[in-house]
Amino acid sequence: MSHALHLARTAADHPALAAPRLARVKRAYTTRHFAAAELHALHTDPAARPHPGDLVLARVEHIGKHAALELTDSRRATLFAGDEVLVAYAERYAPDQFEAHVPESLAACHLAASGGVAASVVSRRAGVVAPTELQPLGLVLGADGQRLNLRQKSLPRAGGFGPRPLTLASLGTSMNAGKTTSAAHLIHGLVRSGLRVGAAKITGTGSGNDPGLLLDAGAHHVLDFTDCGHASTAGLDLESLLDILHTVQAQMQAHAVDALVLEVADGLLQRETAMLLRSAQFRQHVDGCIFSSGEALGAVAGVRWLLDHQLPLLALSGAMTRSPLAAREAAEATGLNVLGLEQLRDAGTVRGLLAQAGGLGLRAEAA
Repeated sequence: MSHALHLARTAADHPALAAPRLARVKRAYTTRHFAAAELHALHTDPAARPHPGDLVLARVEHIGKHAALELTDSRRATLFAGDEVLVAYAERYAPDQFEAHVPESLAACHLAASGGVAASVVSRRAGVVAPTELQPLGLVLGADGQRLNLRQKSLPRAGGFGPRPLTLASLGTSMNAGKTTSAAHLIHGLVRSGLRVGAAKITGTGSGNDPGLLLDAGAHHVLDFTDCGHASTAGLDLESLLDILHTVQAQMQAHAVDALVLEVADGLLQRETAMLLRSAQFRQHVDGCIFSSGEALGAVAGVRWLLDHQLPLLALSGAMTRSPLAAREAAEATGLNVLGLEQLRDAGTVRGLLAQAGGLGLRAEAA
């Protein structure tokens, strides 16, 4: 093959991304760490196999469940058929919505999450609308002609000096148990106690909604797993999950936070959550846990699971606290305090939790 023919074929397979076209592309939250100037060309071979974290330019073919895309600034942009979107390939595990996997080619797939996840949906909960359909146009290449992948933008694990921040984990029975809400109110209580607080969501599916809530609650510094190079944590191995945990703690140490509140998404039976919580490394890096549940029986089962795995459980919370009867049932059955949102915001209650977890309560009281 002549050099000229090779160049012509390369140009055809890797068309450049012109600035006017990029200006019209709706770029998803999961891709926010890439500047437009870094997006140079497309790899359009339909047989190309995507990897988790690869950036892909896709065309919206049909609007389904997700009628809006969360942009790099977290604004929700309405989608129209024909729109071009920049998203990232990743798995999706959401019992309330979809199960989805990274496809084996650039064949048609779906918008599996509004934060910007491209995947092939293989199952959905009854009553959930079919997913929005995407037609991948090509994997996005950088100036060096290589694929752009979220791992290239992962924060380093290097931290500051001194001990890691006292770390509290918000866990729960399942999606919508109240984990994020409990974490946000706990953060607010810690801030009211005079502490410099960090917050992070270390598993789940990429979206700016939850980090935004944690920031609104008063956290000094907020991260999530997308800052560690993942659009979703579904399908990751234990080493990758622990790398997220260690990276977050190192970054929070560098930001000199006194306390760190972590949220672990989904429920105790979800693969990645169970794998992470069972690990000795997680136990060694977490000082206390708040467990959220929607009802008393789920709380009882969760407490048994956590104690069986030697995790430091401090209190119960979550959606069940909307019912005084459910909260009372859980308290009587477990012997643990059941804390409503107002109690989590209370500086006195928080000082007690901190004292249980490792002694920061005295520093908070002095502040």
